Amino acid sequence: MDIETIRSEWVGREIDGRFTLLQWIGGTQQGIVFLTELRGPGSQKAAIKLIPFDAIGAEAHVAVWATTSALSHPHLMHLLHSGRCKIQAVALFYAVTELAEENLSLILAERPLTPAEVKDMLDSILDALSYLHGQGLVHGHLKPSNIMAVDDQLRISSDSLHVAGASGGHHRLPRTYDAPECATGAASPAADLWSLGMTLVEALTQHPPVLDSSGDPIVPEGIPQPFADIARECLRSDPQRRRTIGDIKARLNPPISVPSPDPPGKISKKAPFKLGKTVIIAAALIVIAVVAGVEMRLHRAAPSSQTGEQSLSLAVPENPAPNPSEDSTPTATAPPAPTQTPFTPDSAGMTVKGAVAERVLPDVPQEATNTIHGKFELSIRVTVGSDGVVSNAALVSPGRSRYFASLSLQAARNWKFKPAQVNGQAVPSSWLLRFQFSQTATEVTPVEVSP
Repeated sequence: MDIETIRSEWVGREIDGRFTLLQWIGGTQQGIVFLTELRGPGSQKAAIKLIPFDAIGAEAHVAVWATTSALSHPHLMHLLHSGRCKIQAVALFYAVTELAEENLSLILAERPLTPAEVKDMLDSILDALSYLHGQGLVHGHLKPSNIMAVDDQLRISSDSLHVAGASGGHHRLPRTYDAPECATGAASPAADLWSLGMTLVEALTQHPPVLDSSGDPIVPEGIPQPFADIARECLRSDPQRRRTIGDIKARLNPPISVPSPDPPGKISKKAPFKLGKTVIIAAALIVIAVVAGVEMRLHRAAPSSQTGEQSLSLAVPENPAPNPSEDSTPTATAPPAPTQTPFTPDSAGMTVKGAVAERVLPDVPQEATNTIHGKFELSIRVTVGSDGVVSNAALVSPGRSRYFASLSLQAARNWKFKPAQVNGQAVPSSWLLRFQFSQTATEVTPVEVSP
């Protein structure tokens, strides 16, 4: 196949009379992917993969698609339709799947994942692999570009699965993420764990591990635990010595040790002491509050013996200004002295809202922009100092893409503001920045929330 010709000439073609090729997404000689749309009410964008009849492993893929379409797991891409077609005399198999907003390879082109993100990723992938292996299937193609995000849910691809133990139908050229035994054409769950180890290292370093002179991958120094040990245990050349999914889950989420209860008849010395201390403190606070409340009521009920206090009470105007500091609810604190100057609204200074002095939009690469379908939003709260400079930025609503959220945080930290003022003095403030992304534009709506 001539990839450039396909990319330029196949857009607009219709597959099987119902799937129009709307936009090129990517591909190789072994398979190409276009954006398409599912017909019907509430049209939904989808991805359609086209595989030439003569591509390596094509027949093996097609043989398992019928099984794949019946699979259902929250961390597995859903295969919606499959079939055969022909475009310009090229015979093709096709599979229609959910459309991912982004994949891990796009994020790793910008930054490595944090340990917390890697743990979330591994938990999701291990659940999906465990489900596949329980169905007698293996993934066989695990790598960053096949780890995707759909509606804030991490999922792995499902259009190229294999039957576990099958051989002879899915041979392919060796790739970076393939286990050594893949050279024989055998598909096994252990091979998925090798690919997982390669992907784990790349997620933390942005590069897959290099091979030493013996052909074994080298796990770089500095990878935090337990990820370093998990990677080494997955990247053993002998598949029989690799850790199982259960082993890895146990390393990621070790059981929490719970102290054993005291044996029957044994009296604990610590518990009564802690309970007694708490009861004493609580009782003391209640007594103090009651005494203070009684004193307050007596103080208010007792007539004043001082002429000055009587004159003050008579001097209150008919419609006194409300006192914001006054609380009608009795408290355990003494009331203010009668000679205290009451607070009035006139004593509060003028507040002048701040303004945006300089906007900075996220620097989104074109290849990432091309993955956006429709629109999505995210919100960031920034704290602005009295100098108008952002001192802190935090996600309030991350939206559906961690990658775009990270770019937005970087941009938000570089905004500049004309600071808010109270009594003519610049004061800190807080703003909410609402980012909206689409393929055609990136927009931001700033809203000052304080002072």
